[in-house]
Amino acid sequence: MNWKRKLERNWGRLGMRYKLADLCDIKIGRTPPRKEPQWFNTGLISDYTWVSIKDLGECNKYIDFSSETISLVGQEKFNIPVVKAGTIIMSFKLTVGRLAIVKKNLLTNEAIAQLPIKDPSKVDRDFLYYYLLTYPWNILGSTSSIATAINSKMIKQMEVELPDILIQRKIANILSIVDEKININHAINNNLLEQAITLYSEQFAELDKNGCIGDYCSVKSGFAFKSSWWASSGVKVIKIASINQDNLNLLECSYVDEDKIDKAKDFRVTAGDLLIAMTGATIGKFAMVPYSSETLLVNQRVGKFFLGDNPIEKLPFIYCTLKQPDVYYEVVNRGQGSAQPNISAFDIMNIPCVIPPNEVLGAFNKTAQPLFYLIISNQLENQRLSALRDALLPKLMSGELDVSDIEI
Repeated sequence: MNWKRKLERNWGRLGMRYKLADLCDIKIGRTPPRKEPQWFNTGLISDYTWVSIKDLGECNKYIDFSSETISLVGQEKFNIPVVKAGTIIMSFKLTVGRLAIVKKNLLTNEAIAQLPIKDPSKVDRDFLYYYLLTYPWNILGSTSSIATAINSKMIKQMEVELPDILIQRKIANILSIVDEKININHAINNNLLEQAITLYSEQFAELDKNGCIGDYCSVKSGFAFKSSWWASSGVKVIKIASINQDNLNLLECSYVDEDKIDKAKDFRVTAGDLLIAMTGATIGKFAMVPYSSETLLVNQRVGKFFLGDNPIEKLPFIYCTLKQPDVYYEVVNRGQGSAQPNISAFDIMNIPCVIPPNEVLGAFNKTAQPLFYLIISNQLENQRLSALRDALLPKLMSGELDVSDIEI
C-alpha cells in the first residue's frame, strides 16, 4: 500500500486536506547577480547567512550556517525575503525535498522556499517538517523530470492531510526526541574537534611547513566499481554523496554483492579511517569512518588516507592538519581549473604541511586519541538514531503506529 493510501486508510475520515499555501505563507528566496560580487561575503557582522541546497545537505533538522553570506545592503536592494527563526525551509529545484528549520533569521536562494506557519492551532510546525520529509515527490511529476519540473506554483498546490492537532504534536514529539539526541551528539563532537584543533594549534601553528601530506601518509582514490555491479542490497560502498564535512552518512551508500569484496580489498575501511571527496562541488570535504559492524568499501573519487592497521592511532594529526584553513584552501584550489573540480591523490599528497619529529607526532596523537574515540562512537550512535527515526517516520505518518494513547 502506498504512502497516500495509507494516509487515506488511517486518517481519511479524521484528517483534513489542505493546500500547502493554506497552511503556510510561502515565499521564495533570491540570488543577487553573480557578476556583482560586492553583495556576497563582505565579512561584515551585519551580513545575512544565505542558505543554498548544498548547505541543506549538510545539516540535520536545524540550520544556522551557510557557505556564503549576503550583505544587508544586498538583501534590501534585491528585496530578498528574510526567513524568520523557527521557520521551515524546503528545496524545490534540482535536489528536491531537502528540509530544515532555521535557528536564526537568514536568507535563502531561489531554489528554496520558506514555509512560515499561518495558524499554529491548525498545523504543528514540527509535524509539518516530518510530514514533508516523507512526501512522495514523484506525484508532482515524472521521476525523470522532477528535479526541474517543480515550481513555486506547484509547491503552493501540494496537498497536506492533517490529523487532529493533538495527534500531530504527539507524532512530532516522538520524532523530535530522536533528533534532539542527534543534535546533542553533533554539538559534543564539534566541541571535541575544537579541543583537538586547539591542541594542534598550540603545538604546530607557528612552525614552518617542512614537508607535505605524503610524508605522513599515502592517499589513493577508491575502487572503480563497474556500473553492472551495483545492487539494491549487499555490501555498502561509500560514495561522494556519503561525505558531509566531519560526518560520514552511511545511510547514503550504494551496494554491491559480497563476491566483489575481494576485488576491492585494498579499499575496505574501518573505524578511524579518513576519507575525502576528490571531485565535484563537495571537493575537499573529509570525514572519519565511525564504528560499524558492516563491511564498508570506497568508490572511486573518494580518497582514502592510508593510516595503518589501526588508523585512529595516526588520525588526529592528519585530521587537524586538513582542518587548517591554508591546507584546506590548497586542497580546494588545486582542484579548480575545469568545469568539474577534480583533485588527484598525487596533488593531495604534495600539499605542504608541518611534519614534526616522530616523538612529537606520537605524543600529540596519543593525547588527542581519546577525543577521536568519543567522536566516532557518537557518530555511530547518530547513524543508529537516524535509522530509527527513518523507520518510525512512515509508520507514524501513515497511522500504522497508533499514538492516540500517548500522553505529552
